[in-house]
Amino acid sequence: MFSRAEPHEYVAAWAARFALWLFGLLPLDAASAFGGWLARRLGPHFAVTRHAVRNLARAMPELTETQRNAVLDGMWDNLGRVLAEYAHLRELKIGTLEQPGHVEVAGIEHILAIRDSGRPALFFSAHYGNWELTSLVSAHYGLPMLQVYRAANNPLTEELLQGLRAPLGGRHVPKGVQAAREILRTLKNNEFVAMLVDQKLNTGIPVPFFGRDAMTAPAIAEFALRLKCPVVGARVERLHGTHFRLTVEPPFMLEDTGDRDRDVHAGMLRVNQRIEAWIRERPDHWFWVHKRWPKE
Repeated sequence: MFSRAEPHEYVAAWAARFALWLFGLLPLDAASAFGGWLARRLGPHFAVTRHAVRNLARAMPELTETQRNAVLDGMWDNLGRVLAEYAHLRELKIGTLEQPGHVEVAGIEHILAIRDSGRPALFFSAHYGNWELTSLVSAHYGLPMLQVYRAANNPLTEELLQGLRAPLGGRHVPKGVQAAREILRTLKNNEFVAMLVDQKLNTGIPVPFFGRDAMTAPAIAEFALRLKCPVVGARVERLHGTHFRLTVEPPFMLEDTGDRDRDVHAGMLRVNQRIEAWIRERPDHWFWVHKRWPKE
């Protein structure tokens, strides 16, 4: 992996290691707060902020300029906190009735029903709140989870991230041909797959998202229809500081009319609509800098 890295990638990777070392020196709450403070001050000066401003204005034109600025400020705060929290993932705990923790879980009944059903399920989520905590919750409740993600462009950063995710449990596989094989194998073993499906995709199918077509990966609908397994939405909200709520929504089956293209599109539209509803509820939780829609 190291042989494929370019000089600038070494610099970026060591900068990331230094930042994580620095965050790791601080207690969890202090590191998270410092990461949020730093991102709120530096983030607006990054070029990608222009994408966020444009995306938010087009997706939620009903917001005033003051409201949009508050959303973007909250977005940078959340992102900075997420990055700082990577240095403390081992410390984050699931709360119980006997012992409070960092993550409370809503929809436990759905988790247990899916776990005990003897059937596979496909979970979807988004870069919303601290999205990494889905693995922590699934491991806690005994759901063998395959997490499908987009690999970092920098192979050194990718190696670092995988090491940090290890304490959360579950398996992680980058999107691609290998992921498709792993997804099929996992589902046929009556286990569970989770995907983040809110990023830009050059391929895929156009599906409405905030009223405009966005290229969307159809894998969840394709596998759900092929293996007749339920689809489940899961989101992680930041309640305050380093305290979160992971909500697992009721599972649903996709309609199978026999017209596969139509059914896949309808299934992914339903997924996009759920993610859009989450974002409308807490727009500061989403990563608006994604180039989610093609240029107009």
